[in-house]
Parts: sequence; structure tokens; C-alpha cells
Amino acid sequence: MIPSISIKKKANELGFEKVGISKAESTPKEKANLETWLNQNHNATMEWIVKRKNERGNIHTYFPEVKSVISVGLNYYVGKDQSDLKSDYKVSNYAWGDDYHDVIKKRLFQLLGWIKESNPDVKGIVCSDTSPVMDKVWAQRAGLGWQGKHTNLITRDHGSWLFLGELLLDIELDYDLSFDDDLCGTCTACVDACPTQALNEYQIDARKCLSYLTIEHRGDLPDTEGNLHGWIYGCDICQDVCPWNEKFSKISNIPEFKVREEIMNWTNKDWQNLDEDGFRKLFKGSAVKRTKYVGLKRNIENNVSSES
Repeated sequence: MIPSISIKKKANELGFEKVGISKAESTPKEKANLETWLNQNHNATMEWIVKRKNERGNIHTYFPEVKSVISVGLNYYVGKDQSDLKSDYKVSNYAWGDDYHDVIKKRLFQLLGWIKESNPDVKGIVCSDTSPVMDKVWAQRAGLGWQGKHTNLITRDHGSWLFLGELLLDIELDYDLSFDDDLCGTCTACVDACPTQALNEYQIDARKCLSYLTIEHRGDLPDTEGNLHGWIYGCDICQDVCPWNEKFSKISNIPEFKVREEIMNWTNKDWQNLDEDGFRKLFKGSAVKRTKYVGLKRNIENNVSSES
């Protein structure tokens, strides 16, 4: 068996600031919580969550042979916030650089390849957000941190500015202790700051969430949620006000997360003049392509109308 300490060391060398390992076990409580959340229609139009809910609720449904879950965290904080942008239009800082799915998966595949060098028969699956795996659940079980009231995973040493990923393996390893403390305490800064009241301590209603509305929602915006408060892609408000981020944010050393010059320096007029060809060029290899040109244009126009 390959030593767990060696796996963690290699993961750190690949740029992952946080790494922990948990035993692949059933998650009945979390599965029930997911069912309740879906029954409340808090997933809005994100039917892909419904379609693969059984895999999310039971990791063995997704990968029957899995025995160990290696959870990793990659810091994406670049030391700037929305006030550093030249325009009034806000883009969530997780999308300022290259698409995190590609960045994480590349490194996880490198980790899997390294493990296979000494264990060629090992079966592994690389996961990052798009896989039917509950990232925050496994990160907490692996000891990385706890799920905060804004529903993001918070760590003691990086706050919540972390992308999460997993490497699922069919071998047993040494396991870390779960992070069972809730260090949010009585703080409700994120809940209080949310301009659409999408947060209800540890649970989010996507139908009201600015990130959902600007990224996942297709077509016209609901009349009741027409004001995007300046955001054209995503939203960082609940993380910006989190005391753990204010105190413990560290600047990422991952080159792929460097801010694209246009995002930093474009004016309102530049965004308003963006055409489809310009969208494809600017956001090649970016997470922003998720919203498509029509979605980003809708968000920009919404904010223009809000200004007048």
C-alpha cells in the first residue's frame, strides 16, 4: 500500500494547499439533506442535480469499487476584490483566470498517474464539481474544514477561497479525522449581507441566488429577481464579508488563476460593446463560458437598465 503521507506530499507539490483522506462510506444523513433540499425546489432549474441525486447520495452508486476519497483544496484568491475592477460590473473572482475544472483535473490526473507508477492496478476517478460527488461533504470528512453558513467550505488557514476536488481510489489508505467543529459560531455576516435573502444558515435557495441567476438560469430573469446588484457573472458577497476570509486569505501561487487583463481593466462601455466573437476570444478556457454569450449579455443589459 502506498503511504498516505507520500500521497499528501505529492499533492502539495502539485499545488494543492489542502489535502485529506477519508474512508468511502455511506452518507445517509447527507443524502436525506439533499433530498429535502431538492423537494423544496431549492435547486431551481438545475435538473442535473436531480438526475444524478442517487450517485451524489451514495458514492458507491457512482464508483462501486471505491474505498478511499482523497479530498483536495486549491487556493484561488489573488489579493484583489471587486473595487479593483475599472468597471461597475462585477465578475466573481473565481472566474478571473482559467477554468478551475481544467486546473484541478490536470493536477489530480497527475496525482493519479504518480500513484499508478508504483500501483499500476489501482483504479481511480478524478472529480471536480461536475462529477456527482458532494465535494464539501467529503472535504469535511477528510478534515479540511467545515461547511459555513454561506454553504461554502471554510478552512482555518485559507478561509473559503478554495476550489475542491477529489480523487476516488479502489484501495485502502490511512484516514484523517473528520472536521466536526462548527467555527462559524453566532456569526451571521454572510446571511445578513446577501441582498436577495438567498441564504438561510447552512442552506441556500438557488432561485434567489445571484450566482445561480447570472450563470445557470436560462432565458429572461424572473421579475422578482431583476436587480443583479451590479453582478454580471457569479457573486462573492457572502465570502467577502466572512471573517475567516478577512483574516486568513492567502494569495494563490497558481499561475492559471492570474486575472485576465480585460476583466481588470475594461470599462462599462467595453462590456456593453462585447459581441459574440469577442466573448469567445476573451473567455476561451474560462469558466465564464458556462453562462454563454446570451446569458452574459442579458446580465450586462440588466445592470444597464438598473443604472438608468
